[in-house]
Amino acid sequence: MITVVVFGDQLHRSIGALGDAHPSTHRVLMVESRGKIASRPWHVQRAHFIVVSMRRFAHELRAEGFDVDYRHADSMRKGIESHRNDYAPSALVATEPNSYNARTLLTRLNVTTVRSNQFLCHPEDFAVFASTKKSFKMEDFYRWQRRRLGYLMQSDEPAGGAWNFDADNRLPPPKTGHDRWATPKVDALDDLDRDVVASLPSSCWGEAPTGLWATSRSGALARLRHFVDHVLPEFGPHEDAMLTDNWHLAHSLLSPYLNNGLLLPHEVCDAVQEAYDRGLVPINSAEGFIRQIIGWREFVWNTYWREMPDYRNRNALDATRPLPPMFTSGNTSMRCMSTALDGVYQRAWVHHIPRLMVLGNFALLTGIQPLAFTQWMWNSFVDAAEWVMLPNVVGMSLYADGGVIATKPYAAGGAYIDRMSDHCKGCAYDRKKRTGDDACPFTTLYWDFLARHADRFARNPRIVTQVRAAQKLTDLDDVRTTAAGVLKGVDTGHT
Repeated sequence: MITVVVFGDQLHRSIGALGDAHPSTHRVLMVESRGKIASRPWHVQRAHFIVVSMRRFAHELRAEGFDVDYRHADSMRKGIESHRNDYAPSALVATEPNSYNARTLLTRLNVTTVRSNQFLCHPEDFAVFASTKKSFKMEDFYRWQRRRLGYLMQSDEPAGGAWNFDADNRLPPPKTGHDRWATPKVDALDDLDRDVVASLPSSCWGEAPTGLWATSRSGALARLRHFVDHVLPEFGPHEDAMLTDNWHLAHSLLSPYLNNGLLLPHEVCDAVQEAYDRGLVPINSAEGFIRQIIGWREFVWNTYWREMPDYRNRNALDATRPLPPMFTSGNTSMRCMSTALDGVYQRAWVHHIPRLMVLGNFALLTGIQPLAFTQWMWNSFVDAAEWVMLPNVVGMSLYADGGVIATKPYAAGGAYIDRMSDHCKGCAYDRKKRTGDDACPFTTLYWDFLARHADRFARNPRIVTQVRAAQKLTDLDDVRTTAAGVLKGVDTGHT
């Protein structure tokens, strides 16, 4: 009998090796690694989501007739080795894993792998795209994806006459009507949920699961339908906005299911395309969402495989600061940071702008060591995975890859946060000030960052104007003095 090894982020019947498996000829092995669960201080909702989703998927496979060897082992390696010893399968086969280390492990254990269909652009396909470019950007890749996959296309031209509708999708938050967006679905917890939470190590932290995150295929499909029917029509305009009293706005909340396999990207994009074709969704919302899936998500996935294994250790800006206390305590007088950190604590999730322009921006400006910040993000977010976090943190947020992902560092001061959120109102700091005790740390550190790295970015056309402006500040010495005080407060937990 052939054994199909299924990882915890491949929970879909049609993925790779499992797609061709049959109960009469194949057994399934799933390993719940005690060592992995105990290895990090995971957010409790992240750990719960991973474990419960795996157990429910195993139950579904058993209901289909599969013999499922669901093993609790100290490691993935020991789980596979003990299964091989106990069952002596005629072959061990797996779908290409989604992490570099897992692929290395399967090679060492002589487990055969088959090509993954969990993403819409396999690295072999990406290599074809990249071979035609001296350098490539996400926008080029996105247009190539649109043409080859056919989403939102009219013959060879983009639907609506444009490749993107960013001008319609970057509006600041509305001043009123903060309850305009549909409330996310929540499921009642059952005995399995409660048993898993009770079994998790004491190192887990954060608010306990509430049923926000689905842990089954049926639950993920219900959330996809809810998004398309009730949320997607309003997705576009305020997708970059941040509100203190509405954490979800019109975001899909589907990334956890895409990342663990409960949903596949073509299922999600097909549903969006159908809604657009039926006239139920405006082009800016459909395009903005499709871009996130077939553009950015797939670009990040392929950047991970193109740049590994040394990508995780890159540190182009020589950032060395340890993770500040506020990231684990949540204690800060900065209203934007406290709102984002509270969102992580409550739900193991905030949307892409708090991740990039608040948490990531702060890590960039303060010079947090890239791997330390990556590990915190990996531990904290329900949708985290190494392939997601490394390019998004090392590349997009921290510019630690020297420009592989982004053509400029995504640095911003308090003015950006004030424009795209309501966080600055009532904050202890003044976003307009760059010096003094009540100066906004983002504003102070932004100008200090540009001055510190002037030599590196003086020839970068996307940021050179800001660099020159920093060099011309009449109060630059005072800015640097204020910045030193801010960073001391950051290190001691008094910001």
